[in-house]
Amino acid sequence: MPNGIVFLGRENFSSPSVVISGYLWAGALQERPDQAGLAAMTAASLMRGTRERTFEQIYESIESIGARLSFSAGKHSTPFSGKALAEDLGLLLDLLMEVLQQPSFPKKQVDRMRAEILTSLAIRDQETGARADLAFNGLIYAGHPYSVPTDGYKETVANLTAAHLRAFHRAHYRPGGMVICVVGAVKAEEAAEAVAKRFASWKDNGRAVQLELPGIDKLKGMRREHVPLEGKSQTDVVMGVPGPPRSDSDYLAAALANNILGRFGMYGRIGDVVREEAGLAYYAYSSLVGGLGPGPWEIVAGVDPKNLERAIKLIRKEMRKMITRPPSPGELEDNQANFIGRLPLQLESNEGVAGAIVNAERHELGLDYYQRYPGMVGALTPKDILRVSRRFLDPDNMAIASAGPNGRPQ
Repeated sequence: MPNGIVFLGRENFSSPSVVISGYLWAGALQERPDQAGLAAMTAASLMRGTRERTFEQIYESIESIGARLSFSAGKHSTPFSGKALAEDLGLLLDLLMEVLQQPSFPKKQVDRMRAEILTSLAIRDQETGARADLAFNGLIYAGHPYSVPTDGYKETVANLTAAHLRAFHRAHYRPGGMVICVVGAVKAEEAAEAVAKRFASWKDNGRAVQLELPGIDKLKGMRREHVPLEGKSQTDVVMGVPGPPRSDSDYLAAALANNILGRFGMYGRIGDVVREEAGLAYYAYSSLVGGLGPGPWEIVAGVDPKNLERAIKLIRKEMRKMITRPPSPGELEDNQANFIGRLPLQLESNEGVAGAIVNAERHELGLDYYQRYPGMVGALTPKDILRVSRRFLDPDNMAIASAGPNGRPQ
């Protein structure tokens, strides 16, 4: 569109519903350090009132047509999603336009939202998994914006006001680079016209600035931290390294390596060895977050506190196997079949299709990406898995964060 909004559409008349999905470039990276949590609080408050409607009127209008609309905030952007019957697409887009362009951030509602967020942060402070994850991010992203949680801290959120939200919205909510995807029982041309009708008047005040992220060096040596939380019966541990961004040419190979390590079946090799065979963990798995920046490649486990060191030792042993010998052809083929076979399941729903299209646009994968995907996965070899594992995983140079009762054994 002339104001920089990108529209994407996909028709699906097998269902009477329609889904909208997208994002705009306003995220936590635009916050000042003393205002951590501002982007998330702004996104959460968009539907608390506009120039035209009160909080109650907004939710009544959604509930009256059985629709939904929600917003969140990440490091780089503010995603949104919604769903309604196809006949109500216009009403859903009207509301999307209104809350994005004309939020009023009424003081009473902002005060209530702040209290809700502070309550969730207080709960976070007592959760072993959340505290271990926060400590892990602090270790691998020391001095980097990714070390700051998107929902902020109690001391920063407590000082946020409606004026701060209005200022953040005014400075960073703009149409340039925004993506709106519509999938469902509506012709793509009609959906495009409906979007243009509502959003063409939103003046482009310049494409949102994409902040340059500082580089992240590979970890040298072991970084370790334990967060003592008395009264807990479980210790959570998060261990790993910074992984590749989604744009990295090795991302797909790394994702398949991660599937082998801690996702496939009962959570891959990690689940088999740590949970099933040794019985040391309530759960154990690995995760690769490939975003616009170098998201974490981490292994997560919940253990009996007395089993913490044994579990860590076994996990490091499995990491070492990943970088010393390639997977067998049979193991690789099973994981490739899993990757390729689950794609149709992900694309069965309008939500899944919308998410896939938006993901392809966000990471500039190309609109034919999902046509090329099976061939790219099938072309990966055991040597590719070994090479990418050696590039990123290193059991001797990594971060280990844990949270639970007492201190960790020395």
